Amino acid sequence: MSFEAYEDLTGLRFAWNALPQSKNDAKNYVVPFSCLYQPLRPMESPLLLNGPPISCRGCRALLNPYCQPDLQSRTWTCSLCRLRNQFAHELADLPFEARPEAVNYEYILPPLATQQPYVFLFVVDLCLEPENLAALKESLLVAMNLIPPDALVGFITFGKNVNVHEIGHQDSSSSYCFNGQKSYNADQIEKTLGVLSGDLKAHRRPVQNQPEMPLNPASRFIQQLAMCEFQLTTLIESLTPDSFPVEKYHRNQRATGAALNVAINLLSSTFAKSGARLMLFTGGPCTYGPGKIVDTALKNPIRSHSDLQKDPAMLKQYKKSAKFYEELAAIASKAGHTVDIFVGSYDQVGLAEMECLMHRSGGTAIQSDGFSTAIFKQSLQRFFNRTPAGTLEFGLNATLEIKTTNNLKLSGIVGHVTALKHKTPFVADKEIGVGGTDTWKLGGVSVHSTYGVYFEPVIEVSQPFGIIQFITSYQHSDGTRRLHVTTSHQPSLQPGQNLIDFFDQEAAAVLVAREALYKVLRDNSTDAIRWCDKILVDLCSKFGTYKVGDPRSLVLSQNLNLFPQFMYHLRRSNFIQIFNSSPDETAFYRHCFLTEECMNSLIMIQPTLTSFEIEKEPEPVLLDSLSIRPDRILLLDTFFHLLIFHGSQIAEWRRQGYQDLPDYEYFKEFLNQPRVEAADILVDRFPLPRFIDTEEGGSQARFLMSKLNPTTSYKNGDDLHILANGQTDSGAVILTDDVSLQTFMEHVNNAVVKPT
Repeated sequence: MSFEAYEDLTGLRFAWNALPQSKNDAKNYVVPFSCLYQPLRPMESPLLLNGPPISCRGCRALLNPYCQPDLQSRTWTCSLCRLRNQFAHELADLPFEARPEAVNYEYILPPLATQQPYVFLFVVDLCLEPENLAALKESLLVAMNLIPPDALVGFITFGKNVNVHEIGHQDSSSSYCFNGQKSYNADQIEKTLGVLSGDLKAHRRPVQNQPEMPLNPASRFIQQLAMCEFQLTTLIESLTPDSFPVEKYHRNQRATGAALNVAINLLSSTFAKSGARLMLFTGGPCTYGPGKIVDTALKNPIRSHSDLQKDPAMLKQYKKSAKFYEELAAIASKAGHTVDIFVGSYDQVGLAEMECLMHRSGGTAIQSDGFSTAIFKQSLQRFFNRTPAGTLEFGLNATLEIKTTNNLKLSGIVGHVTALKHKTPFVADKEIGVGGTDTWKLGGVSVHSTYGVYFEPVIEVSQPFGIIQFITSYQHSDGTRRLHVTTSHQPSLQPGQNLIDFFDQEAAAVLVAREALYKVLRDNSTDAIRWCDKILVDLCSKFGTYKVGDPRSLVLSQNLNLFPQFMYHLRRSNFIQIFNSSPDETAFYRHCFLTEECMNSLIMIQPTLTSFEIEKEPEPVLLDSLSIRPDRILLLDTFFHLLIFHGSQIAEWRRQGYQDLPDYEYFKEFLNQPRVEAADILVDRFPLPRFIDTEEGGSQARFLMSKLNPTTSYKNGDDLHILANGQTDSGAVILTDDVSLQTFMEHVNNAVVKPT
């Protein structure tokens, strides 16, 4: 089975598809034994099972096709710990979980006693321009129609102060006001709102033949949508910009941190351990109260990467705000709640400081220039996408547990997770990412959510295979509890087999990039680039064919030949480099990268470039300056941008209006081809990418030029024939100091063939 086919079947993509059997084999694993796991990867026909799972009484692993069942003795042997277990006496046939096709299935379980329908708490910024607020109100009304009617909804607005609105009474439209300058704890919020803390009994559904339980006090503020739709619609339509005056040359007083503080503590007090999403809509930086990132005076700029490196005062304020949001993230994660941030602003809003809220709770980030843009409007609608069965595409209050055979230990996960304290003997000493456990809190988990899982093979335990079981528990939007189980069987490397034949260079590039990104997030240094270079050189040294001292003799196998260019583009990417990006942009790019599956992550690392020429079929071309031609249209997909670039000759014909003439209908169709291709890409992309239509010499052509390999740059201009239009006879000249892929590979080759 191909790597891609196995990924479609299980949601798993391994860097190495064989386990080492000796210490010598283990030394050759330059890239850790690791995988990308996408628990809710869409499947054509998902395998759903009703009823409780059958689990091992020793390791608690679930029955899977690699267990050894014996119906005569009514027993089965666990494939992970080899313990013998008893089947139920009433069992007449082999359970479905033990059949060969059951490597990826899902149990439908009754809800927990504390579980409520999905909760959506909207936290809305009122310090917006009237046009921006009007567009946001329109989108919020659309969102209300996309939420399930039985879902619970709450509404908080903020400007200088924070207002928690009562929506549970038809005849009342009052709100409770909190000072945006202060940070409140859970007890203070409960006392002010009259909400009891942790009274889970009040949440439970009434049981047949028992008296109805008392109403949840929070129902005044968080009510079922079907019951409060009119009040909520009226409230949204009546929203007006924050009434506090704004001095000239000053920013609004915006208490974003205080609003999040009130919202997160309110949810954790009333709906702990039940799936909830806190959705923040903000249009500017926090300038007031806890978590602020800048003063109101416009003369004081919002921090940049350079400021955080050189200005101790700004760095101190950054760390103070980040610590405040870290504390809120811990509360949300512990309660199983998810924080989503929707940005509608040209300026920074503090996403870098607030990143931990999404990172630890499995939240979503949408960044746009305003709430009236198509990026925000369509992304918000796709946020509430439905499955073919009509349910929402995401789960809430999710946890992930990983079990392995004793020849594998868990090093950790790089992704949007929080470690749960759970002692297990199968945890590696060396941690990669978030480790030290075999159980993680995911918070929100969507069809896009992907996690990089890293293992450490135990060479002392020799087995012909290794088995890994992923158990994802989450609350489904239909009200049930789901248990998604994926079991993977990994063979061990046999004598005579070539290890490189089991190498998946695409998955390995993404897993190396995730580990490098984690090093950057933790150390905030450029050591990650040197680490990536060492990984590349070591891989080429172990699996390349070459003569010592002869750089031109290096030959890489088909399973490794693309890996160097992935590393080249990773070194230049927005995930590692911070040049020409704000802290908020960097946080957004990194958050999306740690969310997406293998192919989308590869597009982020090395964008795709498609060429369109008259009387030729569209074809992929090299991401290189040589690909720019006067008679060619290029379509660039960076995941975050979709760019159509018209060559100089095509652009000139378009300016002259040939596409509008009857005799040039074919030219009109030709100009439309890349747009049709871009529309196909946009169908499934989330969040919606920025669409750019430009031409050679246009200001926005920089988005393309910055991604191209500068084979033809001003550095080698003396060797090129520069034409009148600024092009060479073999591509465009790129003004950059970056080394080209060819120069990079020369350095790699020299390092590989260097005598030891």
